[in-house]
Amino acid sequence: MLIVMRPDAAETDIDRVLDVIETLGFRGHVMPGENRTAIGITGNKGSVDPTHFENLRGVAQAIRVTKPYKLISKELRPEKSVIKVGTGTIGGDELAMIAGPCAIETREQLFAAAEAVAASGARFFRGGAYKPRTSPYAFQGLGVEGLKMLAEVRDQYGLNIVTEAMDERGIDAVEEYGDCIQIGARNMQNFSLLRYAGRAKKPVLLKRGLSATLDELLLAAEYLMAEGNYDVILCERGIRTFADHARNTMDLSIIPAVHRLTHLPIIVDPSHGTGHNYMVTPLARAGVAVGADGLIIEVHPKPEEAMCDGAQALTLEQYADLNGQVISLYKLINAQVAEPVSG
Repeated sequence: MLIVMRPDAAETDIDRVLDVIETLGFRGHVMPGENRTAIGITGNKGSVDPTHFENLRGVAQAIRVTKPYKLISKELRPEKSVIKVGTGTIGGDELAMIAGPCAIETREQLFAAAEAVAASGARFFRGGAYKPRTSPYAFQGLGVEGLKMLAEVRDQYGLNIVTEAMDERGIDAVEEYGDCIQIGARNMQNFSLLRYAGRAKKPVLLKRGLSATLDELLLAAEYLMAEGNYDVILCERGIRTFADHARNTMDLSIIPAVHRLTHLPIIVDPSHGTGHNYMVTPLARAGVAVGADGLIIEVHPKPEEAMCDGAQALTLEQYADLNGQVISLYKLINAQVAEPVSG
């Protein structure tokens, strides 16, 4: 159920609604908006009687929710959420560029990539300290040592750090050294990990699972928000299909579908989505064209020497070219939306 407050509702009115929700044994989630405040209710096993709330001061209406997700829906928050990540935002008026190497290998490699990303004007830097690999013998990342290097990158270049955590200890470490916790595709339905990340104090970038449906992705985000973490960013990174010309199949149709159903921002990962260097820039342009709020791009000073996913990494020069193209495209599309041609 959603409780919609009147525009003139006071904080004491909201607190009274939360008290009633708690008395009933449920949990209330306050979501302020531009024109109203809505309160979502979780923890109920069945329908909630709206008469508990309809006569409370400041309440405009109580709405039954028919969808399996509540907190991520536009019924709760009609306005699009803008997620603050460090000193930057994702989902606002700028295209969020998150770029950097797949894995942190050496200090020299990391800082060379960071210098190029900062020079491009990007606000966010990615780099894997913990790497989930198909083979147990493949490079698994530098762990906390790598996170400390990322913190140095932030200090030197002013970039906000996005990096993956694979378990609860990793989430704690990323909270300490990073700005955004990435939950990778393989962990999208690791529900105990989602609950733990939902109690973290840093935003979460949630990647779509390798064969996850739209509803499964949205419900994974609901797990995070049900624990109290409302700063969630979705990511399309390709799914497995019968196609063999690319590592995965980019499902760009999910971008407008997400925007239609939820207030959460969604970004695109054309690096993992394709697995091929030559495909990254065209699919990045396509992602921007269909409305993605940002891109996450793998960049490496020497992709041929990369210890992880070198085939899909862009060189520093290729990244600079991609960045210029997608920023220009984003500005063109948004200018056209802002100033429609009159008939």
